[in-house]
Amino acid sequence: MKKLTHQEEAAMLIVWRIGEGTIREYHEHTPEPRIPYTSFASVITNLERKGYVKHRRVGITKLCRPIISEEEYKRVFVSGFIDNYFSNSYKEMVSFFAKEEKISAEELKEIIDLIEKRR
Repeated sequence: MKKLTHQEEAAMLIVWRIGEGTIREYHEHTPEPRIPYTSFASVITNLERKGYVKHRRVGITKLCRPIISEEEYKRVFVSGFIDNYFSNSYKEMVSFFAKEEKISAEELKEIIDLIEKRR
């Protein structure tokens, strides 16, 4: 799975949220100020080249859909992030966010509950 640029990730978030749609429909959901339609269409073409999106023709309309789920993308790239920045230690990552006050004690308790329920 190839890494996505910031623009590609932003476009994929729209594709995942909408599901099958036209490039124009996806473009209408981009935040203001919108990049030009032709630039956005190029981003979608790059996503197809990288294997994230597939299209089919319906008449003259090009319908696109995601072929990699958001969960699959997160699983691969979050794992790489953890490996690169926290020596593959989820404990180190959680400790970092706790020290930076990015995660509360209540959220940590919820995480512990989730872990214990899976046992």
